[in-house]
Amino acid sequence: MASAPDTKTPEVESSGSLSIVNDIIFSPINLLLTLIIGVLVYKIFKKFTKAPVDAPVLQLPKIRKDMTVAELRQYDGTQPDGRVLLAVNSWIFDVTRGRRFYGPGGPYAAFGGKDASRGLATFSLKSSDKEYDDLSDLNLMEMESVKEWEAQFREQYDLVGRLLRPGEEPRNYSDEEPEEADTSTSGQTEDKKDQ
Repeated sequence: MASAPDTKTPEVESSGSLSIVNDIIFSPINLLLTLIIGVLVYKIFKKFTKAPVDAPVLQLPKIRKDMTVAELRQYDGTQPDGRVLLAVNSWIFDVTRGRRFYGPGGPYAAFGGKDASRGLATFSLKSSDKEYDDLSDLNLMEMESVKEWEAQFREQYDLVGRLLRPGEEPRNYSDEEPEEADTSTSGQTEDKKDQ
């Protein structure tokens, strides 16, 4: 007896290809990968759509005064009001708004309540332990970096006053007085007028 040639009907072929596609799509590995991708996409979407919940920042009264290095150390963010000050290029800035960076536990907490000039110039998180760091040993590139950091801090944060050298007297500020620019050149001009 001769057997009939093996002919498949179109319905059987399409059913077989659907079976292969279903096996590929619904394989355990592909289902697991799809689930992982879905979770990651959800987390990314959730991160960008969720409003950040930060602790409300208290509006502290502005401080306007010159300080010594010892006085500056008191403002490292550990006091009850949480105020954080730091100095850059002999200028003191109130960085309390950036407390999560410069306050306790922040990535730049080493600068809170200290002169950050040397650390910013040398890209180091170590702050100066000197009573007063005159920065005279920094090279030209490092000094330019300090000046750039000072300009950034002036744009973002409130100016408090000057970091006093040992023996230097603090200046009295009035509430109406605008924040000043660098006074090192104005002192030289006054000397010339006196002569």
